[in-house]
Amino acid sequence: MSTQSLSRIDHASRSPYWRRVTRHPRLMEFQRLFVLVLVANGAFGIWGLSGDLFVSSNGFNLGLISNLALINFSLAILVRQQRVVNGLFWLATRIPTSWPLWIRWGAGKVFHFGGIHIGGNIAGSLWFSVLLAGLAWNYFHGVGNVSTLAIGLSAAMLGLLALMILTALGPIRAKFHNMFERTHRFAGWLILALFWCHSIVMIRDTGAAMTQSASFWMLCIITASIISPWLTLKKVPIEVVKPSNHAVAVRFNYGDTPFPGSSNAISVSPLIEWHSFANIPTPGEDGYRLIISRAGDWTGRFIDNPPSHVWVKGITTSGVARIEVLFKKVVYIATGSGIGPVMPHLLAKDVPIKLIWSTRSPRKTYGDDLIDEILEASPDALLWDTDSRGKPDLSQLALQAVRAFDAEAVICISNQKLTRKVVHDMESLGIPAYGAIWDS
Repeated sequence: MSTQSLSRIDHASRSPYWRRVTRHPRLMEFQRLFVLVLVANGAFGIWGLSGDLFVSSNGFNLGLISNLALINFSLAILVRQQRVVNGLFWLATRIPTSWPLWIRWGAGKVFHFGGIHIGGNIAGSLWFSVLLAGLAWNYFHGVGNVSTLAIGLSAAMLGLLALMILTALGPIRAKFHNMFERTHRFAGWLILALFWCHSIVMIRDTGAAMTQSASFWMLCIITASIISPWLTLKKVPIEVVKPSNHAVAVRFNYGDTPFPGSSNAISVSPLIEWHSFANIPTPGEDGYRLIISRAGDWTGRFIDNPPSHVWVKGITTSGVARIEVLFKKVVYIATGSGIGPVMPHLLAKDVPIKLIWSTRSPRKTYGDDLIDEILEASPDALLWDTDSRGKPDLSQLALQAVRAFDAEAVICISNQKLTRKVVHDMESLGIPAYGAIWDS
């Protein structure tokens, strides 16, 4: 690619076709992991059918099918467990910057584990459908000791699983996010309770000892994973600074100071909805801050009538930008309140950073103190005021910054459409790029 003219990025002439296709958002690692989980289950299913593993003259092998469903559900739940997430990020970021770029590029995609979560849930639901069919077949053919209670519980659980999958579909989740979140939470809890009842009934029907059943131990692990964040639920005081009607800075002074690249979820109604925000710790100071911008009903109510306390639960969890340490230099692209996740990295200075921040009237919106803090930490930062300069071509600015700064990667913190565009533009040109994938 020519470096002489950067007035626009022309993919047709400047990047290989195969790279533009393989780096398309619909083929990102999240989707690949999702497909991998389904293919692995499908391959095992075909192999099992060819060898009479699932169905024989004695009817359906209900124990094996039930365990396969639970294995997939366990994988889906555990891969989103906060300690597992932190462990995955810790492992990925152990790779030194002396290793080849292509290895570090791949390791930086660790946050795409949501593909395993969705793949496991869908595969588990499909296996559970087979289980319900098997229970019905064995019952009506008088094979084994299948009770109507086991069939009824299975049908109820399958209906709830279908409801969860339906509300998690992209268009529905985006339009009715509160409904998705509440359905996911309450239907999930109900399914877990029914799963316990279902396993106890099936173990009773087969006459096996509960502690010798694989499903019993898998359910113990799933239950502990789901319950553990709620064991730390607490209400904490906050301090709110409101530089404008568009954004507030919220300060916390409880517990340990979080690490850069992490997030915490907060709520004013812990059973109804939770919202995650990037933590902004300041080196040498206790506590941390969050930046909350007006982006919907919840944030609007929070800004207009800030509470004195909020609920928190779980542990500080690694986020996308945690992977910056895999690279020698990084360009950050942020828009609006996307500066929140970037600020802790500017302050920590673990990696040389070039910041490009596009937002409306930065000082008027976020206050002089925050802007001065950013410029003190990163004097060469480009703060693009969209009110006075219009919206920039962020892909062009990112490419210019990568070349001028000799950066190895780009991290974009913006809305979904713009993030995907910048990431695809950069990766089409062979530049590692990262941004949120909106998988939950």
